[in-house]
Amino acid sequence: MNKILLGKGRRCIPLLIGGYVMFFPLLSHGFLIPFNVKTDSISNSLKLAIHNNLNCISTSLDMTKDRFEAISIPTDLNGYSHQVATYSTKKNNLPTTNYFQQTISGIITDSQGPLAGVTVRIKGTDKGVISDIEGKYSITANVNDILVFSYVGYTTQERLVGNSSQLSVILVEDTKVLQEVVVNAGYYTVKDKERTGSIATVKSEAIEKQPVANILGALQGRMAGVNITQSTGVPGGGFSIEIRGRNSIRPEANQPLYIVDGMPFSSESLGNTAISGPILPGSGINPLNAIHPSDIESVTVLKDADATAIYGSRGANGVVLITTKKGKAKKAQFTLNTYSGAGTITRKLDLLNTQQYLEMREEAFETDGISTLPFWAYDVNGTWDRNRYTDWQKELIGGTSNVRSVQLGVSGGSSTTQFMVSGTHYNETTVFPGDFGYKKSSFHFSISHASPSDRLRLQLSGIYVADENDLLPIDLTRTAITLAPNAPALYDADGNLNWENSTWENPLRLLNGKYLSKTKGLNLGGRLGYNLAKDLEFATSIGYNDTRVQELSTTPHTIYNPAFGLTSAISSAMFNNSFQHSWNIEPQLEWKKTFNNSKFSVLLGSTFQEREASQLTNYAMGFASNNLITNLNAATTTQVMNHGENVYRYAAVFGRANYIYKDTYILNLTGRRDGSSRFGPGNQFATFGAVGGAWMFSNYDVIREKLPFLSFGKLRSSYGTTGSDQIGDYQFLNTYMPTGIPYAGVIGLQPTRLFNADFSWEVNKKFEVALETGLLNDRIFFTAGYFSNRSSNQLVGIPLPGTTGFTSVQSNLNAEVANSGLEFELRTVNFSGSNFNWTTSLNFTSVRNKLLSFPDLEGSVYANQLVIGQPLGIRKVYSFTGVDPNTGLFTFEDYNGDGLLTPTEDRQKLVDTTPDFYGGIQNSITYKNWNLDFLFQFVKQVGLNSVSTSDLPGSASNMPVSVLDRWQTVGDTSGGQLFTAGFNGDAVNNFYSYYINSDAAYTDASFVRLKNLSLSYTLPKTLMKEGSCKLYFQGQNLLTFTKFQGADPENQSQGRLPTLRMLTLGVQLSF
Repeated sequence: MNKILLGKGRRCIPLLIGGYVMFFPLLSHGFLIPFNVKTDSISNSLKLAIHNNLNCISTSLDMTKDRFEAISIPTDLNGYSHQVATYSTKKNNLPTTNYFQQTISGIITDSQGPLAGVTVRIKGTDKGVISDIEGKYSITANVNDILVFSYVGYTTQERLVGNSSQLSVILVEDTKVLQEVVVNAGYYTVKDKERTGSIATVKSEAIEKQPVANILGALQGRMAGVNITQSTGVPGGGFSIEIRGRNSIRPEANQPLYIVDGMPFSSESLGNTAISGPILPGSGINPLNAIHPSDIESVTVLKDADATAIYGSRGANGVVLITTKKGKAKKAQFTLNTYSGAGTITRKLDLLNTQQYLEMREEAFETDGISTLPFWAYDVNGTWDRNRYTDWQKELIGGTSNVRSVQLGVSGGSSTTQFMVSGTHYNETTVFPGDFGYKKSSFHFSISHASPSDRLRLQLSGIYVADENDLLPIDLTRTAITLAPNAPALYDADGNLNWENSTWENPLRLLNGKYLSKTKGLNLGGRLGYNLAKDLEFATSIGYNDTRVQELSTTPHTIYNPAFGLTSAISSAMFNNSFQHSWNIEPQLEWKKTFNNSKFSVLLGSTFQEREASQLTNYAMGFASNNLITNLNAATTTQVMNHGENVYRYAAVFGRANYIYKDTYILNLTGRRDGSSRFGPGNQFATFGAVGGAWMFSNYDVIREKLPFLSFGKLRSSYGTTGSDQIGDYQFLNTYMPTGIPYAGVIGLQPTRLFNADFSWEVNKKFEVALETGLLNDRIFFTAGYFSNRSSNQLVGIPLPGTTGFTSVQSNLNAEVANSGLEFELRTVNFSGSNFNWTTSLNFTSVRNKLLSFPDLEGSVYANQLVIGQPLGIRKVYSFTGVDPNTGLFTFEDYNGDGLLTPTEDRQKLVDTTPDFYGGIQNSITYKNWNLDFLFQFVKQVGLNSVSTSDLPGSASNMPVSVLDRWQTVGDTSGGQLFTAGFNGDAVNNFYSYYINSDAAYTDASFVRLKNLSLSYTLPKTLMKEGSCKLYFQGQNLLTFTKFQGADPENQSQGRLPTLRMLTLGVQLSF
């Protein structure tokens, strides 16, 4: 006879008597209280009669699933409230399996802490509960029941109840049903499976695993169609980004639009390149340094017309949406995340040692016919120690960069109000000698509130960043590569800078100078939404941004040899003070309606934006003391290098209409009417729009029947137009600037630009078609897309006759640039289990860029740069044909056969520096509390090698060992020219005029790089009952596989500091 639990620990005896299952509970006082269940009709509602000596209660029970459900019995037996346990049965047979009922409770968390809103359901039933703000839940279930834990964006987990009353789970991000995840598309959100545009997202989970200071560094190799290149390894340096190729002829006009929490974020540098250029290449100060990666929840890139057309004139080059972290409904949680590490350069050049170097120098003089070495040839004539060897790459750029980051935050809230506050301090030193470094402190807050009825919603967030970049004024990389290996010691016996009797310029003299930049940035964004009706919402987004930059570069007299007898009277400094602030208001009205098989949504809105910027740059010279060199008023001579003020105003109306029929057919229409102050009267407004559609063919029954392995299938396409007003301000006006020269006591003005009333927009037409397929319940998910962009009405400089006093005038040219390419994305779930998970992601992009047309190209200023039918990234160079075996001189192809080599006629060889393809492969492996992530980035490209920045072979400069392969005697056909110390005019001219400007300066710069590796371990809950602790190791730029003949294949360095290999250890605590 079987016994089951009834209520709290009670046992009962089931007996089959007269067609009834009779249950006799055994009570503590020894009496049996019978209740019975009639079993003659299992599929119908059964009558459960419960009898006891006090009362009789009847309850109906649905048995359509061939088993009894748990029933609460509202009667008191010896003070206990009882339940009838779930009891499986078959037709009219007595049940053979026992189920025991109890209350199960626990805490549901993810890697960041407790999760609120998780659904906990008994499998096979509708009975379930929701976890509270602390991640806690409680549910009554039987011992053999299975609990199902589900939450959008996370892998659904199932757990057997068993005999334990405590059951806590850790949910992990779901890589199999990402179609249900809602993605940010800027003005609206959309389910991933329902989007008609090309959108790529990197979330905080991936960002946090990378020890980087700039968010663009965390995106490299992770997105199809997005090519990001780091410009330097100097801390505070910038990155360049291209989304699906280069659209504009002007290099500076290919930047995407950045949106931070709904607020346009200016990517224009406020620095002055005359000050920052020697140490920070490119545009100098990178504005994105003002956003700390640890404050970012996600970065989304909009690429095609369907996704970008709603941004109109600002979306031609793509849109980057940066969303900062927000609070969640949970118990207040404190988080501490800190890491420390060290960085070194990724690669060094293989240079000549002292013996090889001296042999080169001696051979150079011998070849030049110089038998007596000149007195100034200190490196070879015995003035310097011929046995001395110094690895200058190790001395000058081989140091260790120490990095440290500390973040402390608190977040939490209720179901109506959530908050987050965090502060971060980041510090990174340099690999150069001296006490230099980059410091950044940031404060981030977010607060969200919804009324109890959820009709009113308010969200406000902000970031304040203050950074300070204290560097030496000039990058020492080129010096480290070219300095003779037997050059003197850096310090003399007394510890002072060694000038070796004025025979060299000590490179550490530059450490007496300084480059200092200070940036303070404030970015605020808010959104107020109110539901006017059930399906109608009115919202307004408001944003404000303020950025202020101070730059200083000093050149004290102490950087020169003391033997010269110079004083602070020749010390100089450059000062730059810049600021920009902008505001943005966007009222919007959105209507959504679902009925029958149709879903409608309509969005209407407008934009009002104003940006004001100012820059003042001064040069000062002559100070009474170097202690006053940072004080502009202490200089005897000052000069204004640049002073400008700009105001940019922008207004627009936009709209979007979306229709979904039977969750299968999707149509999306977007449009925008833009107005910009950057264009003249009659041309200030333009209209842009796009249409996108999708067909989810996997929803057809016949597809599911014929292709049961196909879990998801969608075909999508889009076409539309976007524009560009990236031309700077006042380009259409007559503009003037002071001459700086007084005449009759008055400073005059000189014209700098001519008026052009026809100045108008660049237009970019975009087309895309893509296929998305999921196989085996999306364990394999593949996306293949083709895109084609045409950019026309190019804003370029039109040549003018010299009699006008101007070389060109900015105008629209009927030139057209095309970008087309393929994008592939593959995600596989290689293994998925309760303890072990392994996923792989691959992205691959191939872009072809081409100049389709350019009227009168040969007569323009671009004649020596561009060729119709070729990419914009080409370089017109001399064609290197080898070494003359008789003379030992470099030879080059004479294209026109006139016996002369001239730039216009003979630089006809085309070298394309546009990447052939690029991408990344990422793996994520989880075993119990361990997690391993690693990303390989790959690029196929051609770039400038070390030849482009090297000196004449044989001159007083160190060089790569490859230079030893040279011509020595008549008949030699080696790759290198004969050595010369500078006395062979033909050899000197061949090298500097032709060789470094030939295709010999370009080689394969392809590479595969272990971009990121992260290994972490989360302590068990048994050790951290009230919180969580994660220990982790992170590495960046760990390994590089390349045949490149230079320091760094990513940016080819060209005398700049290569990217750094960074290794860090950290801990993340939540409590």
